[in-house]
Amino acid sequence: MLRREGHLARWSGLALGAGLLAAVTASPASAQGMVRNTFGDWQLRCETPAGAKAEQCALVQYLAAEDRPNLTLVVIVLKTADNRGYLLRVVAPLGVLLPSGLGLKIDKTDVGRAGFVRCLTTGCVAEVVMDEGLIKQFNAGAQATFIVFQTPEEGVGIPLSMKGFGQGFESLK
Repeated sequence: MLRREGHLARWSGLALGAGLLAAVTASPASAQGMVRNTFGDWQLRCETPAGAKAEQCALVQYLAAEDRPNLTLVVIVLKTADNRGYLLRVVAPLGVLLPSGLGLKIDKTDVGRAGFVRCLTTGCVAEVVMDEGLIKQFNAGAQATFIVFQTPEEGVGIPLSMKGFGQGFESLK
């Protein structure tokens, strides 16, 4: 579970934009969903999934470990299905150690770990509802690092640029 400042983050089992999830879990070159705008290192991708009445948009960033180009992550920030909150969803490649979860540091603060909720053919998904504290940390942070584990002893840090997050997040509102 993702622990922050003594609070447990709530997990969400909400099904949100299956089409958008499938689109962004593919490789960046084959991702569906139209890029509407770019905010620093973040892309605003939008599409109307089959059966949906409205277009759904998400902030997306594709990451790769500097020393392991095959170790990639897709980071997605999107509204919940009820439009009352936001989800942080991260898709890691198959082969990561699931029980260790996904670690996150923002600048020098250890935010905690999130568990993987499901695996698809394109990768394993960790997601957490973004509370106000986490949103503030993302807005104020300069550098975040996601940590995935390939063995219990071996965590690999993958840097996430926060450049443009605040402006991009405002565009989701």
